[in-house]
Amino acid sequence: MNGKRDYYEVLGVSRNASQQEIKKAYRRLARQYHPDVNPGNKEAEERFKEVNEAYEVLSDAEKRARYDRFGHAGLQGGGFEDFAGFGGFGPFGGIDEIFESFFGATRPRTARRTPRRGADLRYDLTISFEEAVFGCEKELEIPRAETCPRCRGSGAEPGTTPTRCPQCNGTGEVRRVQQSILGSFVNVTTCPRCRGEGEVIITPCTECQGQKRVRKTRHLTVKIPPGVDNGTQIRLAGEGEAGIYGGPPGNLYVVLNVKPHPYFRRQDSDIILELAINVAQAALGDKIKVPTVDGEEELVIPAGTQTGEVFRLRGKGVPHLRGNGRGDQLVVVRVSIPTKLTPEQKKLFKELSKTLGREVIPQEEKGLLDHLREVLGW
Repeated sequence: MNGKRDYYEVLGVSRNASQQEIKKAYRRLARQYHPDVNPGNKEAEERFKEVNEAYEVLSDAEKRARYDRFGHAGLQGGGFEDFAGFGGFGPFGGIDEIFESFFGATRPRTARRTPRRGADLRYDLTISFEEAVFGCEKELEIPRAETCPRCRGSGAEPGTTPTRCPQCNGTGEVRRVQQSILGSFVNVTTCPRCRGEGEVIITPCTECQGQKRVRKTRHLTVKIPPGVDNGTQIRLAGEGEAGIYGGPPGNLYVVLNVKPHPYFRRQDSDIILELAINVAQAALGDKIKVPTVDGEEELVIPAGTQTGEVFRLRGKGVPHLRGNGRGDQLVVVRVSIPTKLTPEQKKLFKELSKTLGREVIPQEEKGLLDHLREVLGW
């Protein structure tokens, strides 16, 4: 009991407030925190319980006097903890009566079969590096729940109809009245027979067995746009599972996984290729053929090319997914040093070494990322 707030504080009235002032404060707060006004709001629900509990005490002269003299301790054993279940709601007797009193209308007496949207689906699709670059079309097989074609979603065998649930009389709720020293408490639960739908199916549909939907495998064609990458999601509106009670279908999300390429790598819209050339090509220069996603392209290697130098082939990269044009292909050169030489090659290298000298000059070490940063301005 020590954790409870003062009842006068709860209602926002003074200790010498009249019964009319207490009732006026209660009606204002009950209207503000009523569950039908704040569906799903746990904080409002707790405040509504607190307001009802305070009013139940302060509206009764005997209980108020005992509370004024002894506080919460004077009420122990009086059953006030029963408010946790939203019982009688003070002088209004039940949730329907208070709803009618505050809002001028009674709550619906029949179950609300609100249209429900179907569930979204996810499909993981693996494509090749080239398919991600240029785009493609893929055929998919999607298992999903669809509206039963035989009963058209009613769940009942054609020629029959669902009937009103005899246990809840079509309300979808079962009410149990409990008596206490504070009056009648109404406990409302979902009807266990119709599961809140307000109707039961006497003759279930032979195709869906009364479930309203059936599992089907749908064949779809999805267009993969050029320039997609790992993790790209493609949304196919309305291709998820069917809704219920006329609700819209969900969506299908195709999530892409791009297989790695044997030698191409991707950086945003650029393609990176590491290429090995021999020492003669690096020293003397050469014209070589390099692979691209569009086929072979000629690349001029200038004399004196060093390991790590980067050459750009414009427009040979990945198409921009949201925009025009393409990225570039960056060719990173590696000078390959031979490990096995013929006697003739050894003789030539020895003659060459005599002309180059043997002076060792320390060099700043630069890796691949350093060269790429210089080229791309990272």
